[in-house]
Amino acid sequence: MSKFNIEEKIEAVNRYQQGAEGVKSIAKSIGVHHSVLLNWIKQYENHWVDAFIKPYTTYSTEFKLDVLNYIKETGTSIRETAAIFNIATHSTIQKWQKSFESHGIDGLKPTQKGRSSMKKETNKSQPAEGSEEALRAEIERLRMENAYFKKVESLNSKQGKITEQDKAQVIYELRHKFKIIDLVKVAGIARSTYYYWIKQMDRPDKYKEVKELIKHIFEENQERYGYRRITLELHNRGIKINHKTVRRLMNEMGLKCLVRMKKYRSYRGKVGKIAPNILERNFEASKPNEKWVTDVTEFHLHGEKLYLSPILDLYNGEIIAYNIEKRPVYQLVSKMLDKALERLNEEDAPILHSDQGWHYQMTKYQHALKKRGIVQSMSRKGNCLDNAVMENFFGLLKSELLYLREFESMEHFKLELEKYIYYYNHKRIKVKLKGMSPVQYRTHAQAAA
Repeated sequence: MSKFNIEEKIEAVNRYQQGAEGVKSIAKSIGVHHSVLLNWIKQYENHWVDAFIKPYTTYSTEFKLDVLNYIKETGTSIRETAAIFNIATHSTIQKWQKSFESHGIDGLKPTQKGRSSMKKETNKSQPAEGSEEALRAEIERLRMENAYFKKVESLNSKQGKITEQDKAQVIYELRHKFKIIDLVKVAGIARSTYYYWIKQMDRPDKYKEVKELIKHIFEENQERYGYRRITLELHNRGIKINHKTVRRLMNEMGLKCLVRMKKYRSYRGKVGKIAPNILERNFEASKPNEKWVTDVTEFHLHGEKLYLSPILDLYNGEIIAYNIEKRPVYQLVSKMLDKALERLNEEDAPILHSDQGWHYQMTKYQHALKKRGIVQSMSRKGNCLDNAVMENFFGLLKSELLYLREFESMEHFKLELEKYIYYYNHKRIKVKLKGMSPVQYRTHAQAAA
């Protein structure tokens, strides 16, 4: 490969940045491998023209350790790290890694070239313990630690968790009072990490608008969306972005959903006839009203209880019918079933799967199913995974409503529960449904047919 001067490298990078040509086509036209051009682009983005001015230098052991620590701490690729630290080729870092793995820190020490110097090494003398100079050094160290931890404590009270970026910011603010080499030791970060974050501070945040939109979507959905659904919603709004980037940005902003909890158990032992497990965890359905699942969940609020009994269609995850009662009586299930039957066409004969709760063992319930040609299916005793989709819905409902809001009364909660089920059916998008809500997916499929 022929050598390229600075102007030729910058010209190649500018061709890429104009967006009309791809990396491989540009690299082929100038006779280099595309990985070489990628390295030029990354170096230029980090260091501009200085990236291509390579002084003859020997890297110190400390610098090499900083680079290797940076890769370990941040997970950045070797090629990206080479660009950040303005190292000519990423293969140089690969050699350092191999040397460190084989020989430890000794493998990173620069080898002496030519004749060894006859000069004696002079070690900087340390002040004697208890001397005035040693006491001054100790006072200065304590002053530095006190100043650093005061600023860190102030940050901690505001946001809860101190990041490496925060530590770098504190060091930057104290750099005129104390030495950076001492401050990074107190902070517990590598010098390379400090310089990396300082460099980021000077750059405009290219994700500023995306972050604002992510926060808006998160709050618009009452903090119910994780990074996957937010990514889909961004795609729906015409913003193409990788889900990993969304996850990283949400972590930086501290946007996280709440955890789920267990549901109400309605099993009371053998009450009536137990049905076989027809569904057998096959939760895929090719059309609406082919496979349904149901169960009962319980809510505790203000010293009262409330029970919800829904039916979910496995075709699109839609809640097609539900009933709410203050006690887990048989009407809780029977009224729900009556509403669900209204959704059926003459040719529909779905499987309706439940656990072995006493409601579903009742003769009246089983007779109603048989009369309408519905096939009853039951989970095996004590096996919640046999009805995992319904369990998942209850988990979502509790984490996105019950544990996320404050309710004035049980009646207030009941109103919000009905609103949530409408929201879940009509607005809450799903990854599995190609970024559509259950109702949108069903109506879209019917329109396409």
